[in-house]
Amino acid sequence: MKRNPYIYTMPVRREIPYKQGLYFITFTCYKWLPLIELTKGYDLVYQWFDYLKSQGHRIAGFVIMPNHVHVMIDFSRTDKSINKIIGDGKRFIAYSIVQRLKEKNETEILDKLRRAVTAAGSSRGKKHEVWEESFDWKYCETADFAFQKLVYMHNNPCTGRWNLAKDAMAYEHSSARYYISGKHARYEVVDVERILSEKHASGPESLTIPKETSGSPD
Repeated sequence: MKRNPYIYTMPVRREIPYKQGLYFITFTCYKWLPLIELTKGYDLVYQWFDYLKSQGHRIAGFVIMPNHVHVMIDFSRTDKSINKIIGDGKRFIAYSIVQRLKEKNETEILDKLRRAVTAAGSSRGKKHEVWEESFDWKYCETADFAFQKLVYMHNNPCTGRWNLAKDAMAYEHSSARYYISGKHARYEVVDVERILSEKHASGPESLTIPKETSGSPD
């Protein structure tokens, strides 16, 4: 049986000590290379969302950019750490991205990703460095803070150098359309206000996670 090169132990220097709650997560392709666009890998991210939903987690919002992913996830209580959940997702998407690069004969990019693997990563069976090692996270305790992050990510395709759509609602790989018009675009999300109102109704024990946030290796 051929070994999946993305099944390896992820280095974790700082573990997120919480296993539930609403989080704004960002992870980025290696050196900001547009690997998602190059491989039309948007569907791979949606497949990961489907898997998260099958495990009881909820997607409250997202934007999939050509070289990075913003997603707001409501993690249900689980035996897995959030680092492990995100790391597994990155490995799943990375494996398929590499396969598609091989199918497209993108040898130059594959060589770059191969050379980027550290000795420690290679010893664990890692073959290509598809993502930056760490991911950023913010805990969303209030609706105001959650909507601040939603607005930030929904505007991402329309700002700076991207100019991928005339407005946030027009970008297909985003939950902006739902929050503006009430109609889902490519993927159905759960309204963040519903999620937070349920948490408040459940009592203070569901909202006792510290406000500390940081960038964290996966």
